[in-house]
Parts: sequence; structure tokens; C-alpha cells
Amino acid sequence: MYKNQKVVVVLPAYNASKTLKQTYEEIPFDLVDEVVLVDDASKDNTVQVAQNLGIKHIIVHEKNKGYGGNQKSCYKKALELGADIVIMLHPDYQYTPKLLTAMISIIGNGLYPVVFGSRILGKGALKGGMPLYKYIANRILTFTQNLLMNQKLSEYHTGYRAFSAEVLKKLDFSHNSDDFVFDNEMIAQIFWHNFEIAEVTCPTKYFKEASSINFRRSVKYGFGVLGVSLKYRLCKWGLMKWKVLQN
Repeated sequence: MYKNQKVVVVLPAYNASKTLKQTYEEIPFDLVDEVVLVDDASKDNTVQVAQNLGIKHIIVHEKNKGYGGNQKSCYKKALELGADIVIMLHPDYQYTPKLLTAMISIIGNGLYPVVFGSRILGKGALKGGMPLYKYIANRILTFTQNLLMNQKLSEYHTGYRAFSAEVLKKLDFSHNSDDFVFDNEMIAQIFWHNFEIAEVTCPTKYFKEASSINFRRSVKYGFGVLGVSLKYRLCKWGLMKWKVLQN
């Protein structure tokens, strides 16, 4: 626990057998109470590795539900366990678990209700091996999204995220996409409900075993997140209603 607040780390897993052990062993268990792993119909032995590590809460999707669908199961289970602070950590070791302590303390001390690990603050992204086209796309998308949403995030596309239970209970993410755009729909919901997001500099690693979407999926994702920001702006202007922002 952190100051009598229960901390739950959720691991949305897909074919993570080669990196799960390294990720898990760096989690600061002096602060983290529970770990939840949701396996999204992996084709490798991710579940067996998780069991061997002693992970107590393992959920297995018999059919692949997608990245967003995986997170829905993660957050639902974390709240069922009575979490006060929930952190999503990718088990592919692209993001370092060593930042968990800082992210937990920011929420646990009541400074911010949401914390993102940003690959763009500093020079960690390119240094860590982010492909140049992804870096450029990230910067263009983030600039455009900040304009549309009237915000100043350094990036909208990190997968390293921490939430207070209050935030997760407030957001009705059941209507969100089951695909990668889920993350940006959550950001729209966070700002819609006037929650603030803190960012911490996060080193990142790109390597063979780290998950990554291909160019075609990246293009689809790019148009998807722009659509999210545009719908957010139209809702703010009262020109449309969107079920993602209705609660």
C-alpha cells in the first residue's frame, strides 16, 4: 500500500512470454499490493509464465478482444479488488517498471488523479529506438490534438498510465473502442470530466520482442485519434452528442 491506499498493477498481455518475467521482477512490491494479468488469447505460453511467477489474478480471453477490450477487463478486475490506485504496465518491457514508484506517489499524495509516462518529454523516444516515422507522426498528431482539445500534453499515445480509482469509476469506458483508439477515447473522457493529467519523463525501449503495430495499423490509428479529438471539440461546442462522453 501507499499511505493506506491499495495499489494494483494491471498487465494487458498478448504474446508476452519472453518479456513478462523481466517486467514482473522489477515491480516495486513494497508499494504494489496486487497484480492482474489479462491474456488476450496469446499464441505463446504467456499464461504459463504468469502462473510460474505466482501472479494471483490471471484472466484469459478465449478469443482476442483487442487492446481496448483487454484494458476493459484489466480495470474492471482492479476495481473489483478494491484498488485505490491502478497502473497499466505493458508486460513487453517497453516501459520501465522502475517509474511505478513516482507515478504512485503523485496520485497517492493527491497531486494529480492521472499520470502518464511520456516518451516525448526529453529525448527518450528516439534514443530508445522509436522509428522516425512514428516519432514524426506522434508529434504531428499530438500538436493537432492539443489544438482541438485545448490541452498541452506532450503526447497522447503512451501506454504507461496510472489512475486514481475515482477516475476509473467516473469514466464509462464500456462504450469505448476495443481497438488501440481506446486510449485516446479515455483521454477525451478524462478531460471531459475536468480531471488533470500529470506527465513524467519515461525512457522507452524498442526491440524485437516489444509489441508494436505495423504501418497500415498505424495509419488507421492516426485517423482514429484525430476523429476522437474532433468529436470531442464538436461536443464541447454543443454541435453533436457522442455516447463516449455522455456519462
